[in-house]
Amino acid sequence: MRTRSVFADHLRHALEEEPCMDFCSRFAEDCIVVTSFGTFHGRDGVQMAAELLEQALPNARYHYEDRVHQGELCLLGWTAEADGARVDDGADSFLIQDGAIKVMTIHYTARPLPPASPGGDDGSAVRL
Repeated sequence: MRTRSVFADHLRHALEEEPCMDFCSRFAEDCIVVTSFGTFHGRDGVQMAAELLEQALPNARYHYEDRVHQGELCLLGWTAEADGARVDDGADSFLIQDGAIKVMTIHYTARPLPPASPGGDDGSAVRL
């Protein structure tokens, strides 16, 4: 599978929130995932990194903003809205070789959402 196909397949399946068993299969067995939470190794590491992301951004809705592909390297710029937090600066990079993700880096800043006002964001009144 070519780099671009692996990258597109990974993004499509990530948005579909597949169980990690299938999601993790796109990674090489000896992959490395580097994040601000630490470095993770192998498919078990991919699962641990995914669980940390879910904890930081529960029920996240991701938006892929930028996709760049050059040879074996890919870059993804993303944003997200989650329960109680948002991300405006998500950036993941990928090294894809022999049809599998060998290295992935993940960067994002989770910012808490302000508490909702009783009237809602649109300024409408709440009926009691």
